[in-house]
Amino acid sequence: MLRHGPHTAAVTQVGATVREFHTGDRAVLDGFAADEICPAGHGQPLLPWPNRIGDGRYGFGGDEHQLALNEPERGNAIHGLTRWQPWDIVERTEDAVALSTRVYPQPGYPFALELEISYRLDDTGLTVTYGAVNAGTGQLPFGAGQHPYLSPGPGGVDGARLRLAVGSVVEVDERLLPTGLGAVPAGLDFRTARELRGVQLDTCFGGLERGAGGRFTADLTGADGRTVRLWMDGSWRWCQLFSSDPLSGARHRAALAVEPMTCPPDAFRSGQDVIVLAPGQRFDGAWGVGLIP
Repeated sequence: MLRHGPHTAAVTQVGATVREFHTGDRAVLDGFAADEICPAGHGQPLLPWPNRIGDGRYGFGGDEHQLALNEPERGNAIHGLTRWQPWDIVERTEDAVALSTRVYPQPGYPFALELEISYRLDDTGLTVTYGAVNAGTGQLPFGAGQHPYLSPGPGGVDGARLRLAVGSVVEVDERLLPTGLGAVPAGLDFRTARELRGVQLDTCFGGLERGAGGRFTADLTGADGRTVRLWMDGSWRWCQLFSSDPLSGARHRAALAVEPMTCPPDAFRSGQDVIVLAPGQRFDGAWGVGLIP
């Protein structure tokens, strides 16, 4: 358990997942129990790609690659290769932990990749820092994402208001694969904070409007009047929102996933915003979350 002032967070070695994050007795991220299998991607890093790859098949460097279809009902490969992989603790203090793992060449992703993630608590909340290095001898395709669920507190998603300033939306088919990039429709326009009641989201947004320091921010204000703010630095060019509608029981519309992503869905097939790392080349990125005054 990490601690700093009123903040506490728990991070797992399996998947380098942020299992919970609280400020005082208020959940900032919707989490899960220590003896529970991570449900619906709660807090998991998504590496070396976020979201979906249609048919799990893509081309790179003149070769075709076939990934396992771990979303079989839609025929997609989803959310990368490291969600259930053990990570090593590199450094640990009272308020921070750094973890690392290696993706070895394998069917569908025959590349070597060194990965690092650090979680740090400070007065503002939780900061998550990514590092990725091509450890092989040739170029490789790379994308990053994470799947935190912002907690609106009592009342769930239907009792919350969202502010999200974006310029475009990814249009998708029945498999949730992109068919185009369009203007944000009125029903999904959250430039001015408004209620989420009745709004269903499993939607990727682009054209992220940035403020001071190049940061994009999303604000979720619960029925208790508390606002959770998630920020992303310039490494993250896309944001996926998921309103937990398919989840059952107490998790149904209990929290809103706001997912930083470096590339949109199906990027390994489209090539859009895929990061191509040369041997020894490094990617760095950061995002964070906290309650704002």
